[in-house]
Amino acid sequence: MDNALEQLLRSDSAILVMDVNERSISHRLASYLEPFFPGWNVDCEYNRNHDDPKRLNIRRRRVLSDDTQATTVFPDIIVHRRGTDDNFVVIEMKKTTSQETDDYDLEKLHAFKEQLGYQFAIFVKVRTGGEPIIESVQWV
Repeated sequence: MDNALEQLLRSDSAILVMDVNERSISHRLASYLEPFFPGWNVDCEYNRNHDDPKRLNIRRRRVLSDDTQATTVFPDIIVHRRGTDDNFVVIEMKKTTSQETDDYDLEKLHAFKEQLGYQFAIFVKVRTGGEPIIESVQWV
């Protein structure tokens, strides 16, 4: 994980300074993680549990237009084997410029482990809009 985060800072500091969308940052990190997980799929915003939408039993937050039941989840990055129950790592990213608290992401990570069998869950907070640094990495 540390090598991929270092690569993100080294190669993509410009997008962090520009405070681009979290999805763009997550995608770049996922691309740096892939070589460390041969035989696994590294996906962003992957919302499937086999053929069904990926859902968690967690408290609701605001309902988004593309999430009508407020229970479908779109993890930032997952390392898994598509179409199986092999769920290895789930990662939630947060920009320091986000208006949302960390609590919901941390609750989601716990639920991914407990309800969907992910072996590891990681919360990454990255500073954007200024000097890019990794604020924190928290294993949940």
